[in-house]
Amino acid sequence: MVEFYKTIDGRVTELEGFTEGCWVNMVHPSSDEIDAIARAAHVEEEFIRAALDPEESSRVDTEDEQLLMIVDIPMVEKNSVEDGGQMFSTLPMGIVVGQTAVITICLEDSIILRSIAEGAVKGVHTALRTRFVFQILLRVAGRFLKNLRMIERDFSRIERRLYDSQKNEELILLLGLSKSLVYFSASLKGNEVTMEKVLRGRVLKLYEDDRDILEDALIEIRQAIEMAGIYSSILSGTMDAYASVVSNNLNIIMKVLTVLTIIMTIPNIIFGFYGMNIEGGIPGQWFWWVPLIISACACFFAWFMLKKKNLD
Repeated sequence: MVEFYKTIDGRVTELEGFTEGCWVNMVHPSSDEIDAIARAAHVEEEFIRAALDPEESSRVDTEDEQLLMIVDIPMVEKNSVEDGGQMFSTLPMGIVVGQTAVITICLEDSIILRSIAEGAVKGVHTALRTRFVFQILLRVAGRFLKNLRMIERDFSRIERRLYDSQKNEELILLLGLSKSLVYFSASLKGNEVTMEKVLRGRVLKLYEDDRDILEDALIEIRQAIEMAGIYSSILSGTMDAYASVVSNNLNIIMKVLTVLTIIMTIPNIIFGFYGMNIEGGIPGQWFWWVPLIISACACFFAWFMLKKKNLD
């Protein structure tokens, strides 16, 4: 899918085709669409294809007055939502700055770019290519922060259910959140390095107002890195604490079962001895209640001795 947008009269307006100063939004484009946009915008075709590799890391590349910037953006995995949980991952998004247009490329439609296309972001001017790119980066940083708050909210909700449930569902959800934080931490650090490289002004000409936007984005990225680290530590500590609680409960159950086994063994011994086939029978032909009384007394004595040693 290929969409064309341009700021007209202060509003982002969708166009039918490519024009100078527009923004081209490409979502999982075909080979024909890539060829057509590369020729129309006079950009390297390899720059567009680079962002279509899901394993591509965050980086900056320049060639012939063209800039390729790849940053990781947060995404919600659809399968996790259908399963009743919510797991996050990251996906590379390419930003190609040509001489006449800005091109964004991603494998999936992102809410970050969709909000810009729908006019939810104020002050967007697609013709001001440098500022427009930095506004995208600022939205990416803000989206990371928002998703981290969603992770913190989900974690608090799962934690409240965790200690009242002995099922594995909560642990699986916590593992999903932990995996999401790992993805976020790695992607945020890569984005930080990329933005710092751009901030030096060697790969893209910076204006004073544009520098402020990029610095704001960099501040939010660093804040997101710190939040991801804190949440990872809290999540790891909670899972370790829960593992200790489960282990302690298991030890208590095993101790109780062991005590019951010891006490229940005593009547078996006494009744087994009473029922032995001894020639001439047991002297006096004891009544049936005699071994019962002996068993009760022996069980009480065993329970008293175990309790005295705090083993009950």
